[in-house]
Amino acid sequence: MRHLPSILLRLLATSMAILPAAAFADNSVAISGATLVNKGLVGVGRIPANQRDKFGETFGSGSGMAMNPADWSRDGNSYKGTMLLLPDRGYNVAGTTDYRPRLNMLSIRFTPVAPGATPSADKQQSGVEAALTDTLLLVDNKGADTTGLDPQSDVRAAAGDFPMLPQAVNGKISLDNEAIVRLADGTMFISDEYGPNIYRFSAEGRMMSATQPPAALVPMRHGKANFSSNNPGPGAQAPDPKDPDTGRQNNQGLEGMALTPDGKFLIAVLQSAARQDGGDSSSTRQNTRALIYDAADPAHLKLVHEYVVPLPVFTNAKGKKAVAAQSEIVALSDKAFLMLARDSGNGYGLDGDTSLYRNITVVDTSAATDIAGSAFDADKAVAPKGIVDPSITPATLTPFIDINDNANLSRFGLHNGAPNDRNNLSEKWEAMALVSVLDPKLPDDYFLFVGNDNDFLTQDGFQVGASYKAEGGADVDTMFQVFQVTIPGLHK
Repeated sequence: MRHLPSILLRLLATSMAILPAAAFADNSVAISGATLVNKGLVGVGRIPANQRDKFGETFGSGSGMAMNPADWSRDGNSYKGTMLLLPDRGYNVAGTTDYRPRLNMLSIRFTPVAPGATPSADKQQSGVEAALTDTLLLVDNKGADTTGLDPQSDVRAAAGDFPMLPQAVNGKISLDNEAIVRLADGTMFISDEYGPNIYRFSAEGRMMSATQPPAALVPMRHGKANFSSNNPGPGAQAPDPKDPDTGRQNNQGLEGMALTPDGKFLIAVLQSAARQDGGDSSSTRQNTRALIYDAADPAHLKLVHEYVVPLPVFTNAKGKKAVAAQSEIVALSDKAFLMLARDSGNGYGLDGDTSLYRNITVVDTSAATDIAGSAFDADKAVAPKGIVDPSITPATLTPFIDINDNANLSRFGLHNGAPNDRNNLSEKWEAMALVSVLDPKLPDDYFLFVGNDNDFLTQDGFQVGASYKAEGGADVDTMFQVFQVTIPGLHK
């Protein structure tokens, strides 16, 4: 993809204030003369919860997603291509296990309905046909297995070009994978929660390099790096203290990551605020950070910009302020990206049935304060107790797509809320990818694939040599929703 044209650059150089509702249709966001349009859901698909992968283990689903634009093609009203779907650290309801981190390859056939149309009842949730074609294990730089086990207090010392890395008690590098970027040469960037680090892997799944975030984001306990997420494996002790003193909060690592359309920059975003930035409380964890790396040399990423991103705030079922955690991003430029943020604890497979917030938002950093390399990357908090330092101007947000929109969902036999059945959206929507509609009449139109992370919840599960049944009796399928959107300036 080439550089954005001047109209979108001007668009992204202004503050993205939310316009009055009467100014434009509900599905449009107008910014400085350009309009981004959500044309709504055009397809849905599923992979059964009990799907097994190449190694005979429960498949899981989308913590991260990447499409290969080189083989995305159209035949009439149907499309086909390949997708990389990244599971996280395995089924871990009772603590982490020695699950081998991996990457699933799928062939995709997609037959969309026209925007606003309703598919026939027998085809409501079959527009996306996804078939598992291969599974690739992710190994360390020496070719040894990695693991989903909590690293606790173990650290693999820095060596060669590699920084210190999270390591489990069995000596394996610990990975909790969350986002994936596929490069043109087949190599991949994968972000994780434990570090929180960005790893580069070969097309064969071998670790090639690792990038550690600024010191302010490295989890510290008693003055030392400690990468535990307070999810000990079998027989292991919980960390002391259970939460880091500073750095990323437990299970709140680099959840979102994307490459800019020109391929020059890699953007990674912490799921919510670091501990010292208000991340020590669920009500003050709003101010997270976006890291922008120069990706000219993929083996040696260079941090060039860093911004504070205020996460969306909503009122929860108890009438209290709550912060929506960031779950994935899609880059529009080095100054703007789409961000999926959501609540937690609600959806199929959980006790709560109704999600109060799942939204894809446009984030603009063009007027934000660049804090890269400053004291905020060392020992100065950007938002102590959740209050942003007065010297910092955060990024701005504009809501774009409401994933919980029941009017949209009902066309495909889905809903948000009761009854809490398999057609109720599951809790965690954590993967996104953008591909062209390949229509010369609509050069700015794209399909935005959005996938869930089902946490491996099935009644017919098998991992790490043992069968399991998820509590609650649910079978949570891997699911895809596809939106058709107009985004000026991203076409080739």
